[in-house]
Amino acid sequence: MRPLTEDELRSAFVNASADELRLVTLPHDFVLTDWDHLDFLAWRDPRTRGRGYLVAEIDGEPAAIVLRGAEGSSHARAALCNLCHTMQPADQVTMYTARKAGEAGMHGNSVGTYICADLSCHENVRLAPPLAPNEVRASVDMKIDGTRRRTEAFVGRVLEAARVPR
Repeated sequence: MRPLTEDELRSAFVNASADELRLVTLPHDFVLTDWDHLDFLAWRDPRTRGRGYLVAEIDGEPAAIVLRGAEGSSHARAALCNLCHTMQPADQVTMYTARKAGEAGMHGNSVGTYICADLSCHENVRLAPPLAPNEVRASVDMKIDGTRRRTEAFVGRVLEAARVPR
């Protein structure tokens, strides 16, 4: 990702009201962000339970969305994150929803998907298991590319049919 200032990041939100934008708490280490190694930026809001944020580049421009995590728990033993495709204990994967951008969002339309509860997908795909004798490193690189594509697609679904001035 290209480096973003706090003002650029705040102006990139496509599905947040003015009140929600005032509540956005940036990651505590935002000024230390290593942008060259990020495919997307995601974090949980430390002040608001169940709220998270996701920033991806769509057509070369940053697009940020507000996420809401579902309350409650699953009876499943394991769950798959739909972004990083990491299998985890069920309590570590949460259904996140995002209000659609534009008029659709004002009418209450939203999209959702299962995501790592702590929004650590970026790190999870980089944790490579030990290589088997016939395995190649390319599989981790393919996971990273797939996670980026799926993240951009999810943000794209939030932007779908919206007339968001960019």
